[in-house]
Amino acid sequence: MIYSLDKINEMADGDDDFINSVISVFLEEVPQDLEGLEHALNTSNYEQVYQLAHKIKPNVDLLGMEQTRAAALEIETLGKSAANMSEIQSIFPSLKKDIEQVVSELRKDFNL
Repeated sequence: MIYSLDKINEMADGDDDFINSVISVFLEEVPQDLEGLEHALNTSNYEQVYQLAHKIKPNVDLLGMEQTRAAALEIETLGKSAANMSEIQSIFPSLKKDIEQVVSELRKDFNL
């Protein structure tokens, strides 16, 4: 398991509805943001790359996905500075793989 509910549990203070809500929002928004990020990479839209990586970062952080957060931060930084797109594209596959794996695990673990 590459995610942790520690931060969410701490925020929820025993409120299972809150936990389920956070997980549902993650499952709804992050795959769409990831798809948008991939499209932005394919069209070399640096502004969109920056914005979507910036939006993904706190969501993966909330689930304790440190490696994924680091990848999102790197993509965000490179997108903001309009750096070499091929460098951004070399980081993206690990971000995508981690998010897809966690989405799958969360759907299974929470029966969603």
